[in-house]
Amino acid sequence: MGIKGLMKLLQEEAPSCIKEVEKMSALAGHAVAIDASMALYQFLIAIRSADGGGPSQALTNADGEVTSHLQGMFSRTIRMMENGLKPVYVFDGKPPVMKSGELAKRSDRRQEAQKALEEATEKGIAEDIDRFNKRLVRATPQHNADCVELLSLMGVPHIIAPCEAEASCAELAKGGHVYAAGTEDMDALTFGVPVLYRRLTVSPAKKIPILEIRLERALQELGLTYEQFVDLCILCGCDYCDSIRGVGPKKAYAGIKEHKNIENYIEHLRTHKSKGVIIPDEWLGENPIYKNAREMFIQPEVVDTKKAKIKWSDPQETELLDFLVKKHGFQKDRVLSAIMRLKKSKSTQSQKRLDSFFKWLSLAILFRSFPSGQSHRFNFTSPNMAPFLKHEKSSLTYETIMKQQVFPAAYALSCTILLPSKEILL
Repeated sequence: MGIKGLMKLLQEEAPSCIKEVEKMSALAGHAVAIDASMALYQFLIAIRSADGGGPSQALTNADGEVTSHLQGMFSRTIRMMENGLKPVYVFDGKPPVMKSGELAKRSDRRQEAQKALEEATEKGIAEDIDRFNKRLVRATPQHNADCVELLSLMGVPHIIAPCEAEASCAELAKGGHVYAAGTEDMDALTFGVPVLYRRLTVSPAKKIPILEIRLERALQELGLTYEQFVDLCILCGCDYCDSIRGVGPKKAYAGIKEHKNIENYIEHLRTHKSKGVIIPDEWLGENPIYKNAREMFIQPEVVDTKKAKIKWSDPQETELLDFLVKKHGFQKDRVLSAIMRLKKSKSTQSQKRLDSFFKWLSLAILFRSFPSGQSHRFNFTSPNMAPFLKHEKSSLTYETIMKQQVFPAAYALSCTILLPSKEILL
């Protein structure tokens, strides 16, 4: 479910935190932790076939085995790499105990969809059959295992999270192992990911822009601390507890802005009885459920980034060909063509990294021409400095730029940079 209504709230209350990226190539050079489970669901829903105008079905091979997930993972990953991105796929581990209620609701919804599908099939209504079929789609352990094997043969890193994939994606980004997380689930922001990409794995045929959402800018515009933002998300509605009936995203935002946290806001709701507002019993008492939900977001069970192996390697061509063609019935000529594109994308990524290095080196040389130990105002409006405009802060330190290779923002035309003593300069 993610966070109910959060995207709309950000569009209305913090619009500058959202940026449309028309071309994927604009993200070149960035490593991105992708929520594999969400991507698999998208592939199973979107990559389908329809014969004779009937309802669409998942792609299958000659043996009737579903291949939509492999087709999507293979083609969309190559597309990302051709555009200079470095994907790291993160798969869900065990679901948290607190999510059992949400999982039970999903199971009930699937049962309802199954009944509706049977009725639509009896009536022969293709549109309804298609709609309810999609509601029954879910990624299975076998789908996950297939994609893990595929990624290994492609030379693309993958991680099995101990729990929620979005939480580990956020952890990788916060630790500087990747630049951003790629998922449709807005709770990646609640887990604290600095940069979120949505629509990253959507088919290019749809021609819709990628959305880039920056948490720090959202907090600034909303006027909230990160902890208050987490409380806001819990009030909006999350996977870990039921929300308060009668309190939607806008009312939740106003409540946190005024009362600072859930505890104070609930006390206000109890003493100023609002019409239509019903606080669930589990939100009251000595151990209210929202405290556990808060803990799940602020201190989630995540991958140990010190032990995580993130390495891109050359594809195992023969094994990859056998896996897709012999085992899963893909067309040989198409797979061979895709493997050539995959290999070429590796050299494209190397060139992007080389270009980035020379831009970084040029900036280092520029800094050395100014007196050290002082702050200097740098103007990045000239064409030759445009490549460095990549960071949202208007005031940066030398260490941030040179050690992390982070450059000033595209919407900050100039910035102040404090240069250290000359012996520290590169």
